[in-house]
Order: sequence, then C-alpha cells, then structure tokens
Amino acid sequence: MRTALRRILPLAVLAVLIAAAPLALGALKADFYLTQLTMSAYYSLVTLGLCLLMGYAGQISLGHAGFFAIGGYTAAVLSTSHAAPWLSIPAAVVLTAVVALLIGIPVLRLRGHYLAMATLAFGFIVSRVILGTALFGQADGISDVPAYRFFAGLAISGKRSLRLQNFYVAWALVLVGILVAGNLVLSRTGRALRAIHGDEEAAAASGIDVARHKLITFVLSAVYAGLAGACLTHFNGGIGPGEAGILKSVRYVALVAAGGMSSLWGTLAVSTSLTFLSLRGAFGLYDDAVFGGLLVLIMLFAPNGLFGIIRGTRRTAIRRTAGPGAPR
Repeated sequence: MRTALRRILPLAVLAVLIAAAPLALGALKADFYLTQLTMSAYYSLVTLGLCLLMGYAGQISLGHAGFFAIGGYTAAVLSTSHAAPWLSIPAAVVLTAVVALLIGIPVLRLRGHYLAMATLAFGFIVSRVILGTALFGQADGISDVPAYRFFAGLAISGKRSLRLQNFYVAWALVLVGILVAGNLVLSRTGRALRAIHGDEEAAAASGIDVARHKLITFVLSAVYAGLAGACLTHFNGGIGPGEAGILKSVRYVALVAAGGMSSLWGTLAVSTSLTFLSLRGAFGLYDDAVFGGLLVLIMLFAPNGLFGIIRGTRRTAIRRTAGPGAPR
C-alpha cells in the first residue's frame, strides 16, 4: 500500500500542477508562458528517454539530437508533401525506432568513451545528411508544417487559439512518458538494467540477456526523442538543422546529469526549469556555454546530480537524528 502510494503521489502532484498552471498564468495575465512550457515539455520528453538509457542501462548517447531530428523531419516531409499527413507522427516514431534498432545492434557492443564517440558520429551523420539534402531544406530547414489533427478535434499546432489545448496535450504525453519509464524501472526489466549498469559481466553470468536489454532501452529512449521531435515540429510549424546539432545532444546529456542520471523526477524537474529559462532567453548569447559549463560542474562536484545532493543530505540528516547506532 505504501509503495503504491509512493508511486502514485508524484504523478498526482504533477497532474495537479499541470491543471493549475494555466489558471495561475491566466490570473497573472501571463498566458504567453504556456508556449515555452509546451516546448519545454517536448524537450523534457527527450531527456526522460535519455535518463532511462544513461541512468539505468549505463549507456551514454551523444546522438539523441539525431533521433529528435529524424522524428521532426519525417513529420515535416510527410505533412508538407500532403501525401499522408495523418501518418506523420506514427511514421516518425516507427522510422526513429527502426534507425535506433539498426544503429544500436552494432554500436551497443561498445562501452564507455567508445560508445560515446560512436553515438557522436551518428549525430554528425544525421546533421550532415540534413544539411546536404534538398528534400530536408538544407540550411533553411522545413517551414509551413501544418497542424497535426487527431481524434476529438484535438490538434498539435502553434496557433494562439490552441495554446491551452496544446499545453495539455504536451504535458499529457510527458505524464504518459514518465509513467511508462517509471513502470519499466520498477519491473523485472528495470532490475536487469540496474544489474547491467553495475557490472555487465556479472549480469550476463546471472542469466540476463545483456545485449537485448540494452538494445530495448536504446530503442525506447530514441522513440521518446523521435516522438518529441515530431510533435514539436507540428507545434512550431517547422524544423531547422540546428535541432540535429551536436550541442543539442550535449545539452540533453547535461540536463540528465544535472537532474540525476538515475532520477526520472529529478531529470524532469531540472530539464523543464532550465529549458524554460533558455527558451525565455535568460542566458542570452551564452546559452550553449551555460549548458556545457553545467555539465562540467556537475561531473566535477555532483556526479549524482542536484537531486542526488538532496537525497544525500537527507540521508545524513536522518542518520544524525537516529544516532550513531543507526544503520547506514
């Protein structure tokens, strides 16, 4: 009972915050913040998937901006060609999953900095293909992407009249994303991933199919990125090659590291906050430098992330209160 409550309570609190945010912003006459909060939700979806890969499977990826771009450009091409606009998001998700599967089979045999370099190379390839292909608009990207319409009259669009609707759609996806990720972490697969993160050889010796679990997590994390890319492309009405840039991948890694690589909720909180500030122009011309510097500082002084510091402080306080004989 207590465990179930502990799992449901954070989701309930997030749902209440999502419902209350537009009301609070409306009262403050700051509805325009909903646009940046909606975009922050989609970017946070990418970091949630990356948190699963890095924090639980122990596999680093510097190519998630590439998966984001694959999803976004697939949605943009299908929508603007008028061939099958209703297929744009499903096709984006499927294509992202297929590419992740094809890339993951050989790449996930690598470890450590070799894996980081391989995923970095993948990101470079996606970026160069986009810049060199006329179908993708090259340096100009693709604009005039129409709204994505689905059931009950809902649509993913940047129109001002649909601002509130799109805020709820984006954050509903985040709720589903963190629910899926949380259930995975607490499942048998999640226990296997933690074992792999701790020691791959020991995990394999205990009967865990290491390659299969790593590949599933890699594909799932890529699907999160592809879905986010497709939805944000429809919301923004376009996508440019900057979304596939290496600095975008570094930013995602920095956000996961800052939130705590094994903390889905920490990643969500830090990612939403910093992305919102970035979109509001709080960091100015030093935007990329701030995220790069953040990654360096976190790795040096707080390798478990900001929420890791909070948990560590809390444990220390509990031990001091309990006395010297308390279990550690």
